[in-house]
Amino acid sequence: MSNNKLNVEGIMLFEQPFARVPYENYRKVFRTSQKNIEKELGAVQNTAKDLASRERPEDDVEATTKAIDGMIARVEGLKRKLSDMQESAGKPTLNVMRERLQHLGAVEALESTNTPEFTRWADIRLDRWLVDWSLRNGKEKTARKIAAEQGIEKLVDIDLFSDIRRIEDALNRKSCTEALAWCSENKAALRKLKNTLEFDLRLQEYIELARAGKTVEAMAYSKKHLLPWQETHLHQVVQAAGLLCYPPTTTCGPYKRLYDPSRWSTLIQSFRLAIYHLSTLPTEPLLHLAMYAGLASLKLPACYHDETQNVDCPICNDDLGDLAKEVPFSHHVNSTIVCRLTRKIMDADNMPMAMPSGQVYSKEAWDNMAAKNDGWVFDPRKPVERCRYNELRKVFIS
Repeated sequence: MSNNKLNVEGIMLFEQPFARVPYENYRKVFRTSQKNIEKELGAVQNTAKDLASRERPEDDVEATTKAIDGMIARVEGLKRKLSDMQESAGKPTLNVMRERLQHLGAVEALESTNTPEFTRWADIRLDRWLVDWSLRNGKEKTARKIAAEQGIEKLVDIDLFSDIRRIEDALNRKSCTEALAWCSENKAALRKLKNTLEFDLRLQEYIELARAGKTVEAMAYSKKHLLPWQETHLHQVVQAAGLLCYPPTTTCGPYKRLYDPSRWSTLIQSFRLAIYHLSTLPTEPLLHLAMYAGLASLKLPACYHDETQNVDCPICNDDLGDLAKEVPFSHHVNSTIVCRLTRKIMDADNMPMAMPSGQVYSKEAWDNMAAKNDGWVFDPRKPVERCRYNELRKVFIS
């Protein structure tokens, strides 16, 4: 039972983004509501102060009544706006948070990985990871289908990745408008992280104006959008100014790099990293992170040499082997040696035995071979290497 005890802490390490994404979404709703309240109530307070400062408000009853009606209208408008925001964004986000926390709470009540309840929970988790992988790889239809069939729409972040895809598609079309709008919505958070995505986008728009030969527009754009960044990006601002002196066909290194179309791909990557960071999402698919843990415990140098690969080893598979390149080799205090012919463990009851050439297989494998060949054995990989069974030597590994 102890070997099957549920490691809740280990499970929760993977689930941090799962709980944080709706939390961060609700924080945005709260901040938007707070800004609306401060704006509208600020105006109401100013109007109230203005009325209170009048010596004889009764002398102009019509103006006073109009000011009070305006205050009432602002408060009622604010109430309507907050109510609509709660219905359209606040309440759905709270429902998502509630369902996700209930899903996480269910696993905390379990004690063993052998229970049917944990199996069902793990199946849902795998479905979530598959949806996450599909969304990150641009397979939104597949993700939506899995989520709908398994009834886990509130447990996955389809809307978030739809926004990511929409903005990335715009960047692929060489348009920074959507990405800049996102930067504006998240200006405070990006500033706190000292993220320079907005400057990079502004610089790219400036570069496109220079590429199109719109010098006057480029200079006006630089003055409005690049100069405010000169305290932190002076070198790049100065270099951008010099760009107007060079055509897009220039061979001058610094300016050739600015005109390089591959900068759009870099912008897409920068945007993705920024939104992942703000949404507390890992940069790797959750499915990969889960697999890395298992692959790291199996990976050996022998997995990457044709002559030592084992068909039963997941790492020796080409696809999984490529994925495992990102993880370190495993470290085992006690090794387990498996015979490549019988696929059975070699131990004291089934000792490894070596041919004079040095090839090692299990005693059971040699016994079976000798019984079929009148006491002769050979290396299956090099059949020309043969010897008598009694020439085999026992191998002791310390």
